[in-house]
Amino acid sequence: MNRIIRATALSALVSAAFILPAHAQVTVKDPWVRATVPAMQATGAFMQITSAQDARLVEVKSPVAGVVEIHEMAMDKDVMKMRALPNGLDLPAGKSVELKPGGYHVMLMALKQQVKEGDTVPMTLVVEGKDKKRSTIEVKAPVKPLAAPSKPEAEHKHSH
Repeated sequence: MNRIIRATALSALVSAAFILPAHAQVTVKDPWVRATVPAMQATGAFMQITSAQDARLVEVKSPVAGVVEIHEMAMDKDVMKMRALPNGLDLPAGKSVELKPGGYHVMLMALKQQVKEGDTVPMTLVVEGKDKKRSTIEVKAPVKPLAAPSKPEAEHKHSH
């Protein structure tokens, strides 16, 4: 009898270790990657990220690319410049941060193969909370055509 109680308690303890929060309640909406043409070595990944607590997107990994960086596009005088964010991207609590063409985005570089429309690109997002603890989020992003609009069609509003 005592052995059964101990085994049950141990089992509950082991289960609890895997039920701890996987990440700081971070949600990812509408991820997508822009298709490439043959020999193209880079493309962008886009999505909306919302975190329940203040956090930071510190790293993104993907098996399709040799190098993955978090970037921002910003106007510097009259010139649009793209630069890496080596310290990551802030995710303010409760606010949706949009990664989109012409703004914040993920650059997939040194591509290992052409990224074609209809493919799915797996990515691992690494998020760091205020407590410096890191967690990962697995994302599967569909590949959209090279000329894909920056907003899904459903969000376009037409007046008649």
